[in-house]
Amino acid sequence: MHGFANPRRFLALARRLTPILVGVGLAASTAAILWGLIAVPPDRLMGETVRIIFIHVPTAWLGMAGWGTIAGASLAFIVWRHPLAALAARAAAVPGAVFTALCLVTGSIWGRPTWGTWWVWDGRLTSMLILLFLYLAYIALSQAVEREGASARLPAIFGLVGAVNIPIINRSVVWWNSLHQPPSITTGGSSIDGVFLWPMLIALIGFTCIFAACVLMNMRALLAQTQAEARLRRRAMEAEADA
Repeated sequence: MHGFANPRRFLALARRLTPILVGVGLAASTAAILWGLIAVPPDRLMGETVRIIFIHVPTAWLGMAGWGTIAGASLAFIVWRHPLAALAARAAAVPGAVFTALCLVTGSIWGRPTWGTWWVWDGRLTSMLILLFLYLAYIALSQAVEREGASARLPAIFGLVGAVNIPIINRSVVWWNSLHQPPSITTGGSSIDGVFLWPMLIALIGFTCIFAACVLMNMRALLAQTQAEARLRRRAMEAEADA
């Protein structure tokens, strides 16, 4: 990864990968959603409402994966001082928060006809809501650090501490009695019928590519902003020296 610490090398790779990820992501997610809406039959128990699985599950996965990206980048920044790691963590925060919010919204829409209520304070839903609050706190903290010129270690430490919530989300339906269904995909296999599983996996791939493209675009924007600010400071110092 240190080979991409050079901004020019990273930008060259990001420029090539971004349109590919966007194209694959849009094609795969659109095809999977259309497949789920048109070709997939209603579920025996949940009926037509099961179709929301093709959006809800990928957004839930990316909500957690987004914080995993923040935690991994924060670890790389603290331990190896990777120069782009802090940018990667900041770039993943907003897309991760958006997917987490979409997960909560689609889950509520799914829960209303299934459970008879929009919201229940069970382990899975509550820990996912906490994840959204963690995202918002991280975004505010990283912006404050950037504005005040404080150490980037502060949001990095917060990113690592917040990662404790990820296994809680994952195991919440096992640890506590919950209205939420137990894990459908485990290391032992899947309890989801193939007619639902395959379009869901394709949607998962598509949404993941879109998330990766958003992170790369955010990193490019943050890097351009950093370079522009550095040039402005250098010109200001040169102007002061000439004066």
